[in-house]
Amino acid sequence: MIHRSLALAAALCLAASLCQAAGLKFIRIPADPGGPEITGTMWSPCAEAPTTMRIGALILAATPDCPIMGKDLPLIVISHGYGGDSLGHRDTAQALADGGFIVVAINHPHANYADMSQANGMGVLVERPADIKRTIDFMLGPSPDAASIGPRRIGFYGFSQGGYTGLVVAGANPDFSKLPPRCADPKVTDCPPADQRRPFQRIQPPRTWTHDPRVKAMVVADPLSTVFLTADSVKDVKIPLQLWGSQLGGGQDAEPENVAKLAHLLPDKPDFRVVPNARHLSFLTPCPSVKSSTKPSCSDAPGFDRTAFHKEFNAEVLAFFREHLMDPRQP
Repeated sequence: MIHRSLALAAALCLAASLCQAAGLKFIRIPADPGGPEITGTMWSPCAEAPTTMRIGALILAATPDCPIMGKDLPLIVISHGYGGDSLGHRDTAQALADGGFIVVAINHPHANYADMSQANGMGVLVERPADIKRTIDFMLGPSPDAASIGPRRIGFYGFSQGGYTGLVVAGANPDFSKLPPRCADPKVTDCPPADQRRPFQRIQPPRTWTHDPRVKAMVVADPLSTVFLTADSVKDVKIPLQLWGSQLGGGQDAEPENVAKLAHLLPDKPDFRVVPNARHLSFLTPCPSVKSSTKPSCSDAPGFDRTAFHKEFNAEVLAFFREHLMDPRQP
C-alpha cells in the first residue's frame, strides 16, 4: 500500500505542477487575551526554482518568501512534541507544501526547544489546544496569506504531546488523573525519577476544553495517550484520523500498548499504522549527518532506516490529507 501511495503522490504532484522546493517564511502571531505571542514556520506551494536556506546549523532546500501558488488551498497546522520546535518535522511540512498545502508549524510558547520554562507544568497541556485555535484564527484572519487558504480545508499533524494536542482539538477530553507524577516546579527541566518526585498540586481541568470543529482531518504520531484510556474521553473524536505508532516506543506517556488501546477506543475506526522497529523519536525529521547519529533524537534501532521510512511516511500523510481535504466532493 505504501508504494501505491508514493506513486499516487508523485502523479498528483506532477498534475498540479508543484514539484518545486517549498516556499518558506517565519511568522509571528501577536499576543492577545487568549495567550502570549506564538512564533512559527510556514511552508507553501512555490513555482520558483529551489534555493538553499541556512537556518542556524540546518540547510534547507526552500525558497524564502516565495509567492504562494494557488488559491483555496488546504492548511495544515503542525504541533511538535515535548522539547521540540517548528522545524522538527520539516521534511513532512515540505512534502505537504510541495503537494499543494499551506503548512504552519508553531513553537508552543514557553514549552519549546528554545524556551522550556513552563514545559513541565500541567498548564501547558491545557494551553496547547488553545495555541492551535489561535493559529487557525490568525491564518484565516489577519495573516497576509489568508486569501490563499480554503477555510473549510483545514487539517492537523501532531507528534507525541502534539498528538495529544490534536486529539483535544478534535473533541477529546483528557483525564489528567491518569498522568504519572510530574515535577512540582514547572520551571524545572531536569526532573528526577518518578518515584523520587515530590507531590504537586494538580491543576483543575477547564470546564470546557479547546476544541475546534474547523479541523476536518488529522494525522497523529505516537501521541501522549495515558490521558485517553477510556472510551468516554475520546467519544467526540469523529473526524477522519490517521494514527501512527512506533513498535518500540520510548516516549513519555506514549507507550505502544497505550497507543494501540487508543486506536481501539476511538469511536470511528482510525487508519492505524504501527511502524516496525521504529522508536518514538523516529518520527522526527532524519538527522542531516552521520555525526549527529549519537544524539538521542537521532538514535534509531539497529537496522532502521529513518530516511527511507520518512519517504514512505510523508507519502502516506500526503495521500491521506489529499483524500480528505482536496477531494472536490468535499464541502
